[in-house]
Amino acid sequence: MPISRRALITMMAAAPTATRAATPRFLSRKISDIRIVPGIETLLSSRLGLLAGRRIGLVTNHTGVDRQGRRDVNLLRAANIDVGALFSPEHGIAGIAAAGEKVGHGTDLTTGLPVYSLYGSTREPTAEMLAGIDTLVFDMQDVGARFYTYPSTLMLILRAAAKAAIPVVVLDRPNPMGGELVEGPLLDPALTSFIGIFAMPVVHGMTMGELARMFVAEQKLPVDLTVIPMRGWYRGIGQLHPEHIPWIAPSPNIKWRWTPLVYPGTALFEGTNVSEGRGTKRPFEYIGAPFIHGGELSKYLNAMGIAGTKFHPKSFTPTESKYAGKLCGGVQLLTPDRASFRPFRTGVAMVKAVHDLYPKKFKFLAGTPSHFDRLAGVNWVREDIIAGKSMAEIEAKWHADEAAFRETRKPYLLY
Repeated sequence: MPISRRALITMMAAAPTATRAATPRFLSRKISDIRIVPGIETLLSSRLGLLAGRRIGLVTNHTGVDRQGRRDVNLLRAANIDVGALFSPEHGIAGIAAAGEKVGHGTDLTTGLPVYSLYGSTREPTAEMLAGIDTLVFDMQDVGARFYTYPSTLMLILRAAAKAAIPVVVLDRPNPMGGELVEGPLLDPALTSFIGIFAMPVVHGMTMGELARMFVAEQKLPVDLTVIPMRGWYRGIGQLHPEHIPWIAPSPNIKWRWTPLVYPGTALFEGTNVSEGRGTKRPFEYIGAPFIHGGELSKYLNAMGIAGTKFHPKSFTPTESKYAGKLCGGVQLLTPDRASFRPFRTGVAMVKAVHDLYPKKFKFLAGTPSHFDRLAGVNWVREDIIAGKSMAEIEAKWHADEAAFRETRKPYLLY
């Protein structure tokens, strides 16, 4: 349902100053008139000369399509661009492999092209995979969270291209969270991993094209990078009016267009013995475990007065992942006021609430380092929860990191 202009202005009036300041161009147009044109269409309409006479490697998955759902690889071949190979991220070229499931190399059924998996025996293209490739073209839909693995694949593509002296073209797409919010502590370099490959907060507020610009400059990568921007996208639009571009679930558990709004917070439960809702109709909206009483937890969370949220008791039986086939009590997270909703803060508060209510049964998963720490990006969030620190004390410690990152990202923003 399109958001009325009056409702949008009301939302913006209630939003932080930084958000309101970023939206005048957006508000100057009718919401229903805005049309987002993804980078692949910009490339085909006006920048195709970049690829003329080149043999390209296309780094993509099922989200690499135009607004009519036509695949990049087919569009490029129809435009007489020589596509030599496809490279796929986590979840595979079709986006159906489970989280963390290794994917082997294969052949694209439609084109017969080789598909090199970057989530199997290697996560960075090898010299053998790049043999004969003149240019790498990258196009896939991100969700806007630092621990989603597609930005890490982008970083490794850029590193491989630097080693091989191959140009990279990134076809940009929206940040579905809106691109304004920056939230959470900066990644501790000691916790660098495939779910944290660059020192940024969990919510970075950047598109893939902007991330590529930042990675190249900040990592001093000798890469000939070209970003093909979108047309019609403004910061704030992704979160407020997602219908402007068709939504394709980028992975099996980011099912709905609103899932990215909650994912940066509730995905923290991946590092605990509480289900994050995998194997249900609403992954990352539901959290729970057999030892949780949904009514008790929802009452406790609602009493915390977390901005922008409401919690409803929810019972569910996951079909996979944690507690598969077992009845779990828990809550459903709702976001009735998205202008004030802060997903990472909400996720930390939820973890703290379960820890405080069920101290004998709740556990952070073991590991060195802790998986929860890799997700949060620091170890002190977990340590402060265990130590009984208040949410105000915990949250205050990451505000300086947010301000620092806003300055870091500023030169690389395109919209």
